[in-house]
Amino acid sequence: MNLTELKQSIKILAGEFGFQQISIANIDTSEFFPDFKQWVSDGYHGGMSFLERNQSLRQNPDELHPDTCRIISLRYNYLPDSAKFAQVLEDPTRANISRYALGRDYHKLIRKKLQKLASSISELCDSFEYRVFVDSAPVLETSFANKSGLGWKGKHTLIINRDAGSWFFLGEIFINLELEVDEPVENECGKCTSCINLCPTGAIIAPYKVDATKCISYLTIENQSAIPIDLRTKMGNRIYGCDDCQLACPWNRFSATTEDKAFTSQNGLDSVSLLSLWMWTEQDFYKKLEGSPIRRIGYQNWLRNIAVALGNGEYSSATLKALEEKKLHANSMVSEHIEWAISQLKNRSENSKQISTQTTKLIRSIKKMMPRDA
Repeated sequence: MNLTELKQSIKILAGEFGFQQISIANIDTSEFFPDFKQWVSDGYHGGMSFLERNQSLRQNPDELHPDTCRIISLRYNYLPDSAKFAQVLEDPTRANISRYALGRDYHKLIRKKLQKLASSISELCDSFEYRVFVDSAPVLETSFANKSGLGWKGKHTLIINRDAGSWFFLGEIFINLELEVDEPVENECGKCTSCINLCPTGAIIAPYKVDATKCISYLTIENQSAIPIDLRTKMGNRIYGCDDCQLACPWNRFSATTEDKAFTSQNGLDSVSLLSLWMWTEQDFYKKLEGSPIRRIGYQNWLRNIAVALGNGEYSSATLKALEEKKLHANSMVSEHIEWAISQLKNRSENSKQISTQTTKLIRSIKKMMPRDA
């Protein structure tokens, strides 16, 4: 089998393992690495110190896996049919969780699929050597997806596909065979700035540049310390991640949904109330979220996030009581967030709803673009 035939066979195999698209990139990072290095130097990565390490490996993929000369970049859709975006965002009593995290942890699931795919390729070619990656190593994954035409990097820094939007995971297989590379596609963001305008915290500080220290996804997941007070009211009911920049993107009216049941909601996380999650014990948290990506933030940070959301929600005596009771068992950082939430609620008129103007605009946009969510 020659390399042209092998590439076509790989595409067919990828589809059999559930991947919607693959593309081939060379390992040259010169177009992308300097911007990444500058972004880190400017401190926009926040407390993610792992992004400061192994810079040479990011710049030179063949150092990460010897003899690598090509990278197979793959797309795997994760958006469930019933996303319920608008219903949750406009109800401050419910928890808004990034849709990629409603089901099973994608790291393990996609890695297993990549391993099986790579093993199948090995059966076609004895000289095939590889290593698979899923957001788990110093890999410039969006750069390889961008340069190989899997999509283009949007102004929110996520990859956008013309036919599928941006609701997908990326995976990579580093290989030692010189398959024909694919050409990049045109960036079709144009003059649109919807993702920038509707970011709740103003984290997209310029086209194609995100300040992670302001990003709700960073604040609720990677951040290990207190959430800045000036950003708390802007977080609304978002307790794990944030999808707003994707929801604002017009290209997601063409978004493709997943058929993989592993990414459908578990434990009712797509419409669960904040107060019910707040009542979970630490044992509940680890048991109910077994196999979920949410589990890795730990129970105390989970409470921190929910406390902020409760403070942004509706006043009720039940909420105040629940906050006071949980404070007895929280660490000092979480206790401060609980005190903030209590103060917010006491200063708010009973039964008032706190939905920002940006969120209201976003909800209108969602209902126009995603009729399945209305």
